Amino acid sequence: MSAIVSIKDLSKTYQSGFRALKNVDLDIADGEILALLGPNGAGKTTLISIICGIVSPSAGTVAVNGFDNVSDYRKTRALIGLVPQELTLGQFDTVWNTVRFSRGLFGKKSNDAYLEQLLKDLSLFDKKDNELRALSGGMKRRVLIAKALSHEPKILFLDEPTAGVDVELRKDMWNIVRRLRDSGVTIILTTHYIEEAEEIADRIGIISNGELLLVEDKQALMHNLGKKQLIVELKESAPGLPQSLAKYDLELSDDGEQLTYTYDTMSDSTGITDMLQAIQSAGLLLKDMQIKQSSLEDIFVDLVRVDKEPVDQKSVDKKQADLAEAKS
Repeated sequence: MSAIVSIKDLSKTYQSGFRALKNVDLDIADGEILALLGPNGAGKTTLISIICGIVSPSAGTVAVNGFDNVSDYRKTRALIGLVPQELTLGQFDTVWNTVRFSRGLFGKKSNDAYLEQLLKDLSLFDKKDNELRALSGGMKRRVLIAKALSHEPKILFLDEPTAGVDVELRKDMWNIVRRLRDSGVTIILTTHYIEEAEEIADRIGIISNGELLLVEDKQALMHNLGKKQLIVELKESAPGLPQSLAKYDLELSDDGEQLTYTYDTMSDSTGITDMLQAIQSAGLLLKDMQIKQSSLEDIFVDLVRVDKEPVDQKSVDKKQADLAEAKS
């Protein structure tokens, strides 16, 4: 897929001296869902704000569908819909008037048929004559999405779209995002909910301290950076790890009742068969076994933790090198 948004060497330093973004490079493919994960203050909202033209960068460029977002601001902004974190809506206007007015702000001709279908897709049509103050928080968030889509943008930014909503509504919102992607809209969302990224994103970007640590296909990221572990439960507690097992990557639990074997899913041989035979030869009796694989949350926590410890930056480099090697 071609890149509909191309970001080159983007940096942002505020007057206070705080560096919110540091030399970010990112291409966003046409028609994908990209989830940006990161802790508070990581730079997610700053990145979105710069792409949308709300905040000026200190350095670097952003191109939207081939247009520079500074010199061709009107063209790029017309291609973008933005749903902010805050529920920024008037209280006394109706849903219909709010969405219709938003379309007019972009100089779009009236198209009530499109707006009606949009409200139906967002389960808002039966609320179109309601004042915004009468809506629930979840419905107001849907109105924000309707406003962002009112001018038929090609790209939709969702900044923490499900913050503060219950689990049922969150899953409903996920379905809305999928339908939008299926209709041809490119979606970039920031989220604190790792299960949200794991559920709906095509690619995952992990950002911390203003740096984009990596961007990768969700499945490839979990496959290549996730660990697999074989957990072996013993019938009897072992006082220590036998010398004959020293060559294996085994960890004995504090109570001596469990062995954990970490292995590389990409290697030709896991070594599990030889390792299990060695355990039995050492006189240890097996009770049960189970396999555990790292979740996206494990990968995220691991990368962000390393990023906060400059002395261990090689760990991030190694992970990125491992990923590049697996793809080659």
